[in-house]
Amino acid sequence: MTQTQAPDSTTGLDWIEVGPLMAIPPLGARVVKHPSGEIAVFRNREDEVFALRNHCPHRGGPLSEGIVCERRVYCPLHNWGIALETGSALAPDEGETACFPTRVDNGTVFIGLPGSGGSP
Repeated sequence: MTQTQAPDSTTGLDWIEVGPLMAIPPLGARVVKHPSGEIAVFRNREDEVFALRNHCPHRGGPLSEGIVCERRVYCPLHNWGIALETGSALAPDEGETACFPTRVDNGTVFIGLPGSGGSP
């Protein structure tokens, strides 16, 4: 997937172009490489798009390889459920992973990352 940056002075975010929505399979994910670590970009059945650090808060499993169900992803290592909107583990588990804003413009997916100098 391609990556281009467009700073947004109103939000302080750099909007990174991930690529076309259709390149992310329904109920699947793609990984964006970033200097601060991998970001998993998910698409659910309703074509909603979410972005999380590709790191389960339990044992660091790759969330991008998990199972997407509605607005959750289940870690492939130990089946922890993670809310895609917040990055928080579902009860009774506890913990969270970083969550990033997303948008889809004309079929192209973008993720918002902290502006220059910040780390996601």
